[in-house]
Amino acid sequence: MSTYNERYFREFFERNFLYIEGFMRNVRRYGDRPALVDVESDRSWNYRELNAEANRFARTLLASNLKPGDVVTYQLMNCPEFAFIYLGCQKIGVINNPINYRLSSGETAYILEDSLSRVYIFDVSIRETAEEALKLSKHKPDVVVVVGEGEAGSGVIPYREFISGASDENPEDPFRFGRGAFSETTRLYTSGTTGKPKGVPLNNINEILTAHDVIMHLHLTVDDVLLNISPWFHRGGIHIGGPGPAFYLGASIVALKFFHPRTTLEAISKYGVTYVVGVPTMYKLMLEEQKKRGLDLSKLRGVVSMGAPLDRSLCIEMQEVFTPNIFNGYGTSETFWNTLLLPGDLPDRAGKAGRACVDDEIRVVRVYEDKLADPDDTVAQDEEEVGEVIVKTFKSLYDYYKKPEELKMKVFKDWFYTGDLAVWDRNQYITIVSRKDDMIIVGGENIYPIQIEEAIQEHPKVMSCAVIGIPDRQRGQALAAYVVKKDESLTIEELREFIKGHPMIPPYKRPRYYCFVEQLPMTATGKKQHYKLREQALKDLEEGRLVRF
Repeated sequence: MSTYNERYFREFFERNFLYIEGFMRNVRRYGDRPALVDVESDRSWNYRELNAEANRFARTLLASNLKPGDVVTYQLMNCPEFAFIYLGCQKIGVINNPINYRLSSGETAYILEDSLSRVYIFDVSIRETAEEALKLSKHKPDVVVVVGEGEAGSGVIPYREFISGASDENPEDPFRFGRGAFSETTRLYTSGTTGKPKGVPLNNINEILTAHDVIMHLHLTVDDVLLNISPWFHRGGIHIGGPGPAFYLGASIVALKFFHPRTTLEAISKYGVTYVVGVPTMYKLMLEEQKKRGLDLSKLRGVVSMGAPLDRSLCIEMQEVFTPNIFNGYGTSETFWNTLLLPGDLPDRAGKAGRACVDDEIRVVRVYEDKLADPDDTVAQDEEEVGEVIVKTFKSLYDYYKKPEELKMKVFKDWFYTGDLAVWDRNQYITIVSRKDDMIIVGGENIYPIQIEEAIQEHPKVMSCAVIGIPDRQRGQALAAYVVKKDESLTIEELREFIKGHPMIPPYKRPRYYCFVEQLPMTATGKKQHYKLREQALKDLEEGRLVRF
């Protein structure tokens, strides 16, 4: 016989384990504490004021006849309206759908159609792309809203006009809108390292466990001030240093619309930022700027790097200039971060992806051409045998919106198969070596780009690098390196000699082609888009931009 009322607890959990309830607790107990500051306008909102803004948006949606489960798509930079929308949607059970503001008009149209968006909100700076997307989309949103100063366009409502006259009183309890702990709150479209974006749904449980994860691992408190310098619209943006954990905890965030190293450092100094979240390329630029300016960064308690492996030399410099407390996270849009390198791991384990977070499990399993490996079919923990990283976590629904066939290729026996290739050691620290699609076969040898990229990036005149394979009659594929200079005096000959003398790069792993570029194609999360370079390489070769040696 049960010693407690299990049914009551299930119903209690369903009604109350809601992200927005956590935010409302903070409104009641921390109403006058700072919640949000906007760098561009230098305006701030406390928790009571932030709640009022979210209420105005929520009530405007209700007046526009939106229902629970409807989708609001917004294409915004890191701005106050992003936070108002994120919270306002959850107050009435409407699904948040923040998307990349760098998408093409066709990609945006695809998402509007795929998600059947009732409302579409975009930043005025991308008005032409947004208007073209609306023309291309077969599905037409009921309401189109623009954020920012400037011409709105025909049939488009400025944000302030949209919410004008709306009450700032709290709407009804979100559970009364038919939404509960298991209901979808947010849909994030993958940034698209390959092919079309896929919608990744998250529910209240995912939102809360993700917030708990970040708060726990970073040791956040209500006194922390978070600045995510990467875009909020992706998983690492919204759920690390963006609205997700901060508003659930009662901390505050800084909204910085565009990343610029000088502006970022000034914001850290001016607003007393305690945690910064970004990608390695951003930190390289910030370090160069800080050497010139020497701003007061004494409030920094932690710096989180994600999106790419953290080089040892960069890590040491970050520890010296920013703070000793450097974190490096690895994960996916589908599963959030799943491994971490903590301050005690660095710099000794720099370059690795870390080991599993508290509520997660990571394995590296064998790779087969015709099937997914069984979760128990792991590779040796010897840092040599390469396999695929698989993840088990509660921070994800393991789902793709309307794409069951693609889901079958990614989920097996409760594990998510990431498509990333790695090695691991006996303490379960993993090191990413490539993605399945990025592996290069030269003369029958499997070559993983990350190892070569890290070696090239050790050159003091190199900012970043991406290595791909291009067709070669003799060896099947040959290596091509696309390099962004840090110092304009760098020559290909100098770089070749450096690689030739590198102790970790044998002759068969040396690039045969080089090309200097202004920038590399990257996702919003700072991941290199090797597939775009592969598409570009043949044209570059034909037109003489790829230099062969």
